[in-house]
Amino acid sequence: MSNEVRNLEPNDMWNCFADLNAVPRPSKKEERVIAFVKKFGESLNLDTYVDEVGNIIIKKPATPGMENRKTVCIQSHIDMVHQKNADTVFDFDTQGIEMFVEGDWVKAKGTTLGADNGIGAASIMALLASKDIAHPAIEGLFTIDEETGMTGAMGLKGGLLDAEIMLNLDTEDDHELTIGCAGGVDVTGEGSYAEESVSGDRMGLELKMRGLSGGHSGMQIHEGLGNANKLMNRLLYALDSEFDIRIASIDGGGLRNAIPRESVAVLSVLKSEREELENEVIGLAEMMIEEHDTTDPEMEVDISEVNAPTQVIAKDFQRKLLRAVYALPNGIYRMSPDMAGLVQTSNNVARVSVAGGKYSIQCLTRSSVDTEKVDLALNIQAIFELLGAESTMDGDYPGWTPKPDADIVKLMDELYQKTFGHKADVSACHAGLECGILGTNYPDMEMISFGPNIRGAHSPDERVQISSVQKYWPFLLETLKHIPERK
Repeated sequence: MSNEVRNLEPNDMWNCFADLNAVPRPSKKEERVIAFVKKFGESLNLDTYVDEVGNIIIKKPATPGMENRKTVCIQSHIDMVHQKNADTVFDFDTQGIEMFVEGDWVKAKGTTLGADNGIGAASIMALLASKDIAHPAIEGLFTIDEETGMTGAMGLKGGLLDAEIMLNLDTEDDHELTIGCAGGVDVTGEGSYAEESVSGDRMGLELKMRGLSGGHSGMQIHEGLGNANKLMNRLLYALDSEFDIRIASIDGGGLRNAIPRESVAVLSVLKSEREELENEVIGLAEMMIEEHDTTDPEMEVDISEVNAPTQVIAKDFQRKLLRAVYALPNGIYRMSPDMAGLVQTSNNVARVSVAGGKYSIQCLTRSSVDTEKVDLALNIQAIFELLGAESTMDGDYPGWTPKPDADIVKLMDELYQKTFGHKADVSACHAGLECGILGTNYPDMEMISFGPNIRGAHSPDERVQISSVQKYWPFLLETLKHIPERK
């Protein structure tokens, strides 16, 4: 299926993307892709360096006549979010992504595609390998672990890069020039609880919530997409109020930066209440499906009989747990009062795992205002502490402060309008880009982010638009041709 992708234009870039996607590259397990990119740079006889955390820097001299232009760092991350549909059999640790073309889109078969940020990485590879593209001296920076902590960007030391300008290729709308982003922090509550046996004439039921749209918990948080963890908790809370249900386990969501698409709960219920309970589930499910018909049209809730659980959550803790998850803020917390349409602060209730006497609740809190990010994180910690959980905040990373008067912003804004006949959307975004972190060790480097249309990032619906790539690629090349001379 990747042959379809290899035949697309721009051919060199799509071939680099296909080569990259043949290499397993989950976050935290980037050894193979690091070796792949390193070998790629060395095969071109370019100065190639892997730093102590695994970032790769490949430097290429300017083409003739452009030696006096400012050096440009072109940056993307090489790890990808690994999500798949429940019925997809796929091993991300050993298999390459199975791609196919559908109309104007490149997609993956039941998994994330890795266009985030593989299209950016492939663009850098194609530029490094090119023999006929005019450009100043360029430094290709391939960072690791962007998706689960940005540890690559955090570990990049000062002094390794000579560039005065950074082009980050991790924006997912081709009409946008991104000049700022949100910071984030992981907030976790976890602990143990007592289990107990149940008596009476009981049976086991499994509730499955699936088919939600999912997506990027930063770029798509404003879309009102359903969160499977919150919706499952809403369902369980309602049942707990009316029936003698005992929860044996809950398993919902996955990665912190993905809006949860699925959740499964196993219950012990009285046989005498089964029919009434199932009718209640059907009614509640219909209500929630109707509420989310626009955002999550494939949402469904199934109920089926399973073996009766022998151990369940102690009743007092069950009620505290359901109330705690209900109280957790999810989605938009505050819009920016200064930039119209920009989400300033949000939270994603990303993962709820309860089984065998242990529980873990994981959130990702984002904000472009660090003080407000901390305030919301403390709000969440307070809820966890009321539950009796051990609460931690980890992986804190800063936002990226917009500099709309930077020369590279003015240049690309003018080039965009001249090339496409209308102005670009110059704005900040609610995703966590690496620019803010990289800027801590390179404070004088001007930065901007752009890229082609990518939809459904962080979900198995991820796709990249072919015509948009064909718009973005020449714009990237035109930008490189117009980089100004060093002062």
